[in-house]
Parts: sequence; C-alpha cells; structure tokens
Amino acid sequence: MENQKRVRKAVIPAAGLGTRFLPATKALAKEMLPIIDKPTIQYIVEEAKKSGIEDILVVTGKGKRPIEDHFDSVPELEQNLKEKGKTELLRLVQQTTDINLYFIRQSHPRGLGDAVLMAKDFVGDEPFVVMLGDDLMEDKVPLTKQLMDRYAETHASTLAVMKVPHEEVNKYGVIDPAAETRPGLFDVKQFVEKPAVDKAPSDLAIIGRYLLTPEIFDMLETQKPGAGNEIQLTDAIDRLNKIQRVFAHEFKGQRYDVGYKFGYLKTSIEFGLRHPEVKDDLKQYIKDLAKKLK
Repeated sequence: MENQKRVRKAVIPAAGLGTRFLPATKALAKEMLPIIDKPTIQYIVEEAKKSGIEDILVVTGKGKRPIEDHFDSVPELEQNLKEKGKTELLRLVQQTTDINLYFIRQSHPRGLGDAVLMAKDFVGDEPFVVMLGDDLMEDKVPLTKQLMDRYAETHASTLAVMKVPHEEVNKYGVIDPAAETRPGLFDVKQFVEKPAVDKAPSDLAIIGRYLLTPEIFDMLETQKPGAGNEIQLTDAIDRLNKIQRVFAHEFKGQRYDVGYKFGYLKTSIEFGLRHPEVKDDLKQYIKDLAKKLK
C-alpha cells in the first residue's frame, strides 16, 4: 500500500541558467559556486544523506557537467593525496562519492515543475523529496528529515514554509493557511506563486524543500505554464491539494539563501566565521575593516 512506503529518494533540480551570477556562471554551474571550500550542491547532498535518503537524482542542464565530475571519483588525485600522506584531504575528496547519485538532463529550461516531472521514472510510485540548491538549511534535525517525520504521521505531501518579511512575499510561493492542525503543521487552502505584496494570503513562504506523493506527476503532466511562462511546481501542488491533503511544515531553523549575490556573500562570511582554517583571521579582518568603514 502506498501509505506504507518509506521516503528513500530525493530530486535536486540543477538545470537553471544561474543568470544572477553572470559572468561567473557562463561556464560554471551555479550549484558549484563554493561556500569557502565546498560547492553549494554538496551541502544539499549532505542534508539528504543525514536525513536517510538513499538515492538522489540531479536534474542538470547545459554546462552542468562539473556537478557530475565533482561527485565522481578521481583516482589520480586520490592516489596523489595518499602518497603525500594528506589523509584529511583524501577523506574530504572521498566524501563526495559514497552516495547513489543519478543524473538526467533537462534540454530546455521550462521551469521547476518540468524539471521535477523529469524524475517520474526515477521516483516511480513512491513519495519523494525535492531539494532546491539555493537554500542551505541548518537545524538540530535536518529539514528534509523533519518533512520525512511529518510524512510518517500524515502520509501526505508536506512543504517546508518559513515566515519572511511581508515586503518580500512577492519573491516566493506563499500559502493561504487554513488551520494549524498540530504545532507548526498547517492545513492549506491555497498555494499562490509570487503574489503581489498587498494580495499575499500570509507571510509563510515556501522554502526549498518539498515532500511529495507520486500523484504530483499526474498534475505536472497536465500543468499549463504559469508565472514566467514556465511550468510552476507551486501551481501543480495547488491542484494536488484539491484531490488530496497537502500540509505545510513551518521551519524554525536557520536558512541561508545563496540564490542571490548578497545572500551568497552573507552565507560565505557566516560559514567562514566557523571554518577552523580561516575563522580567526576572518574575525580579525572584519574587526579591522569595521574601523575603516566608520
């Protein structure tokens, strides 16, 4: 029975053009931009792993081969590090190859909904998670695991939402909450993609983690293009909500938005202040710089 199925699979859409980071992303996948010394997509894969996900499909596009190469083994590099006794670096390199990763290419960027639809054969008739690479999440329990735990309770699709400043709601999909059925878990009347600030039904915005039942594919296959003339995942979820319950789970942890330049810089600085190799120097540099900025 479908309700008994475990959540084992994740889909990471990584086919976007990365226009906000041009010219850097002209020849480099946006998902490979590093936070200190680790590409953003690796943080997403690590969250999936910590949550108990077994198989991951990455939906790529043109110019995204470096993502595949990053998660492949590099025998000559590993041998070189071994010979030089650089065991810690060897461990870091090998960390990227110990999970089942699959890749499929989206030939034309038709939107997030279309990218998720490409995972239909990979997912089959199981519930699955969609993880977007622009959002890095931190909490005691990984956000993906929180959604999996909610699914174990409800057997229903559940999206992660978070309160955002009201003036920023037009950048997100936003929920119109019906009732808080359990603490932090909302029944949803409607999902609205990028509403006008004065029309937004709430300040609870959909952030980059979705746990979906396989019926979402029936919606995506018949979904008409929406905002930006693209197949919007939010629109398909709103239709799904009319035939089976879809919940929203409020995330209370720390979210880092690396999808725009200032967010990326802030994340780099905050992660740098925790990185054992650079944290002390960076802290001192920021203090010295602050004196000059006064």
